[in-house]
Amino acid sequence: MTKIIGLTGGIGSGKSTVAKYIASKGIPVYIADEEAKKIMTQEVVIREIQQLFKENIILESGQLDRKKIASIVFQHPDLLKQLNAIVHPKVKQHFEAWLLKNKTAPFIIKEVAILFETKGNEACDKVILITAPEDVKIERVMKRDNVSREEVVKRMKNQLSDVEKAKKSDFIVTNVKIDDTFLEIDEILNFLKIS
Repeated sequence: MTKIIGLTGGIGSGKSTVAKYIASKGIPVYIADEEAKKIMTQEVVIREIQQLFKENIILESGQLDRKKIASIVFQHPDLLKQLNAIVHPKVKQHFEAWLLKNKTAPFIIKEVAILFETKGNEACDKVILITAPEDVKIERVMKRDNVSREEVVKRMKNQLSDVEKAKKSDFIVTNVKIDDTFLEIDEILNFLKIS
């Protein structure tokens, strides 16, 4: 039976970098956010999402205006819940099909930003949490997304704190220096291979 190892971390923690590193080792990695983005390009899903919003959130290209959606849902948690209720079941279905294709692997990594918020951790055998000091995370996101400090803090408020996530995690990796992080990840992967 393939073990499911959850990989999570708040915005700016560096979990995507860690996920890519793990994938480079030949371990199957499922990146839920990427799959959600693909699902949100399907015409039927676009129409379903547009019905949630009073204003138009579809670009001239016919695709969703993701920046506009983000700015709206991060101010209206109820809308965010409704959006997740459309997208998450479709991602779950896609993951289950992907898992079948990788059933010969001793374990897979499922990278999900809001693993605990969606109770996704309950379907995981172990959970790896990637953290970083708040200032480091804020700086990373401001640089990556070209957004203000206030915007990053607003997004962070929609996620569980690292303290809460740590209580439910099996492995906690503080990602400040990436080389140190990779060494810690190697140790965890070796442990998972023999356990």
